[in-house]
Amino acid sequence: MSESGEAPETHPPFAGERAPVSPRADLIAAAVLLAFGLGVLGLALRMPTFVEQSGTGLTAPGIVPGFHGTVIAVLSLLLGLRAVRRGGLRGGGGSGAAAGVPAATKREDALRLFVAAALGPLYAGFLVGRLPFWLATALFVFAFTAGFEWTLGRAGRPRRLIEAAALALGTGWAVQLVFEDLFLVRLP
Repeated sequence: MSESGEAPETHPPFAGERAPVSPRADLIAAAVLLAFGLGVLGLALRMPTFVEQSGTGLTAPGIVPGFHGTVIAVLSLLLGLRAVRRGGLRGGGGSGAAAGVPAATKREDALRLFVAAALGPLYAGFLVGRLPFWLATALFVFAFTAGFEWTLGRAGRPRRLIEAAALALGTGWAVQLVFEDLFLVRLP
């Protein structure tokens, strides 16, 4: 019961919704991501700045990876703080520990990890350079989105595939527009 005396609202779970990740798992992920983000930032700071070649500090090749490393580090700190507030420093693993996850869910997670790990190199190593950049990006986004939405149930699959296609075409167009017209970068 809430303070007003009414029963708390309960919502039916969304398709594919699972128990939350344990605070301990979030804390471990935060530590790994923090180390990664700080490592990227450290390496970015060691890159040349081209100031000695009459360039500006903004022409340094380490700006983008440094920004990404900083964002990863800051977000991992926020994840770590949330995990600590949820009891990640206490023993026992908290709610949603991996031991209570059904085998089918573990297989589905492993399959999703494999799909994500395979699509990145396929995009960078095969699609980019062989197809127009906007089309390669659109195909990657479509495959990624459709692959991750496919397991959520048969009833909504046609709609999800249409949404994935719309998202893919929009992303392909937006990436092309932003890089070529805004950043003036010639894409392959």
